[in-house]
Amino acid sequence: MEVLLDTKSLYLACQVIPDKPILVTIASQRAKELARGANPMVNIDREDRTKYLDIALREIAEGKLYYEMGED
Repeated sequence: MEVLLDTKSLYLACQVIPDKPILVTIASQRAKELARGANPMVNIDREDRTKYLDIALREIAEGKLYYEMGED
């Protein structure tokens, strides 16, 4: 199975969250929320079959989705 991501969104999301394990966790959790029916926080063409993970990466890249590190 081949999964192609929007490389521009991936690159920009990496600029916002450079820690890749954290980026993967946040983006995948958000993609699951989108798959369950959550509304995207970025403009997308409903006719376009954009992958949920690409939408999540765009949300991160555009500063719509972020994280806070808790104290250990």
